[in-house]
Amino acid sequence: MRKNNNILIIGSVAVDSIETPFGKRESVLGGSATYSSLSASFFNKNIGIISVVGRDFPKRYMSLYKARGINLDGLKIAEGRTFRWKGNYNYDLNSPRTVYTHLNVFADFDPEIPRHSETSKFVFLANIDPDLQRRVLSQVKGPELILCDTMNYWIDRKRKSLLKLLKNIDMFLLNESEARLLSGETNLKKAAKFIMSYGTPSVIIKKGEHGVLFFSKHFSFSAPAYILETIRDPTGAGDTFAGGMLGYLSHVRKINSPNIRKGLVYGSIMASFVVEDFSINRMLKLTKRDINKRYREFRRIASF
Repeated sequence: MRKNNNILIIGSVAVDSIETPFGKRESVLGGSATYSSLSASFFNKNIGIISVVGRDFPKRYMSLYKARGINLDGLKIAEGRTFRWKGNYNYDLNSPRTVYTHLNVFADFDPEIPRHSETSKFVFLANIDPDLQRRVLSQVKGPELILCDTMNYWIDRKRKSLLKLLKNIDMFLLNESEARLLSGETNLKKAAKFIMSYGTPSVIIKKGEHGVLFFSKHFSFSAPAYILETIRDPTGAGDTFAGGMLGYLSHVRKINSPNIRKGLVYGSIMASFVVEDFSINRMLKLTKRDINKRYREFRRIASF
């Protein structure tokens, strides 16, 4: 019998084509489940992903997940082509222009949780339809922490379903424009209060190169972004942040104010690495020593 996955990640596995002012890459590994699971794997070796790919999905990518100890029992291989996205970035790296989005087999994604994963303690609901996110939660038994992401597409089209979901999650992750869109508030603190009024105990607002803001009923925290000289590709930075934070919290297991603060910093550190190269390339070269060194540098930069 398989050991229960300590972290369960539900999201997309994709093949991306990316162009930035610093180069371009065709048909590279992407998707929210990819970035978040690889990031979390530096802190926790018991991770499973729930997603779907087509028959065209490269076998070398399957091998890469397995080499990182990521359980693929929940990764379905369906007839058809894998989800594909192409985006172009200008020097404002926070706002990519989507050239195309081909959902392909992901259009019919219906998450099914393997029995051995139903008792996973830490769950990341990456950016998918909020109805599917709620369906996943109905299959998971007694998780300790549920982190949920979204995007403006779902806020515009499934606002009621998204607001209904909030009472069932522990942390809600979104960027500043999404927070304003969902709440109707321009001030981010007021936006967070509005979102928490629907039941989620805490809100994390991503501010790109300006870091993240954390709000809860008990405390607030601002984690700056790590200061970088080289940024080549910001794709997946938010999911990498989520995976790093959740990975750290699953490692320490105790969810309290000091650990949440450290988790936010570790998430920011992981995101700072992934943007230094295209796709997941930087994470493939990353070591725990690199992470610890940057953590010490982060403390020095943020100290006053």
